[in-house]
Amino acid sequence: MKIREFTGKKSLTRFAFVIVGAGAGFAYYHFVGCVSGTCPITGNPYASTLYGGVMGFVLGMIKED
Repeated sequence: MKIREFTGKKSLTRFAFVIVGAGAGFAYYHFVGCVSGTCPITGNPYASTLYGGVMGFVLGMIKED
């Protein structure tokens, strides 16, 4: 893999989707969350942020096509 592959417009768009998705995942944890704390994704801020970032990555991949 070349470094140039990571500096294009597609990579910037994908990175933006990941950042927005991670922010949305953390916001969901913060504002909605899980009252009992036993939910595997929404009960943990790291898991919800990671999940949101992955979903942002997937949406960014779909948008590129």
